[in-house]
Amino acid sequence: MNQKIKNEAVDRLFDAVLCLNTREECYSFFEDLCTVNELLSLSQRFEVASMLKDKRTYLEIADQTGASTATISRVNRSLNYGNDGYDMIFERLKSNS
Repeated sequence: MNQKIKNEAVDRLFDAVLCLNTREECYSFFEDLCTVNELLSLSQRFEVASMLKDKRTYLEIADQTGASTATISRVNRSLNYGNDGYDMIFERLKSNS
């Protein structure tokens, strides 16, 4: 965990996210919390990560998501050298399907 982001305000935000029960509740909360562009950027990064896990090329990912190669590279760095957060979520999503 990155200690630079760990503080009481971030803890409260994560506690709030953990209170959400449905996709509709997520839409309501995140639409209030984020701008449209912020939310679309987050979802784009998640799509990029999924496609990278599926061994898609940067060119395919850029074409399908509109993500820049800089964004794709950043997400790839997180997948390879991050905190395994993406992997944890992908495993849970696979288990829930």
